[in-house]
Amino acid sequence: MTSLDPGSGEGNGTLRIAVPNKGSLAEPSRAILREAGYRQRADHRELVLADPDGGAEFFYLRPRDIAVYVGEGTLDLGITGRDLLLDSGAHADEMLGLGFGGSRLRYAAPVGTFRAVAELSGLRIATSYLGVVRRHLAAQGVDASVIRLDGAVESAVRLGVADVIADVVETGSTLRQAGLEIVGDPILESEAVLIRRSGATDPAGYPVFLRRLQGVLVARRYVMMDYDIPTDHLETACAITPGIESPTVAPLHRDGWSAVRAMVLRERAQQVMDELWEVGARGILVTDIHACRL
Repeated sequence: MTSLDPGSGEGNGTLRIAVPNKGSLAEPSRAILREAGYRQRADHRELVLADPDGGAEFFYLRPRDIAVYVGEGTLDLGITGRDLLLDSGAHADEMLGLGFGGSRLRYAAPVGTFRAVAELSGLRIATSYLGVVRRHLAAQGVDASVIRLDGAVESAVRLGVADVIADVVETGSTLRQAGLEIVGDPILESEAVLIRRSGATDPAGYPVFLRRLQGVLVARRYVMMDYDIPTDHLETACAITPGIESPTVAPLHRDGWSAVRAMVLRERAQQVMDELWEVGARGILVTDIHACRL
């Protein structure tokens, strides 16, 4: 099936999901879907991939178009950037932040020329995010001319097309190479998001799909920590590793010792191991969590 006809999947309970076909969101989107147990394409030329076992069908589309397809109800769900969703003006809502593709949309100008957004009145601003920038300028009371460019926005000032740009910034190295510096606070903080048509009822299979993605996000944030602790120090150790609801505790064959298992934030794992060691824990092991439901 290659059609985007909204009726082509009707009645069979199959979720129709848009996935970025290229760009910085493409591979991380496929990765999170694979971790959630869904098939993903092996050949980048495939435009549609069916996963009957997962109850889903994936359509690989330009990231900028995904919000439009979802907003029109042609597809049930989509993964795109928050910046692209808001810029599109589509009738679609963000349902879940996915924790990758983080970036900031910011103004930038030649070094030493402007320091605040209020100084941009009357200037020409080049951007790929026409809708977002116009709304932001209006909210700030700034009357400026906004020019839409689809790529190489950082060259617009040097080529005389604009006085200022508004573009996605990750490290800022591209701006520095173009002789530009950031002006003012971020316009928007973006990341990859799961979107759904505004006001739509839950399509069949949506709750399961959402739980799977949430399970992956939790599994990425946490590790499982196991350790042995003298029972006299058990309460102190459990305070260090409270887990999600409560740690699992079991007596060891060795008198006076207990085994503890708890989920711990991945970023704090090394610090927690040090703290447990200081209160007498031994045999401290950390393992990855590949999937979960909480």
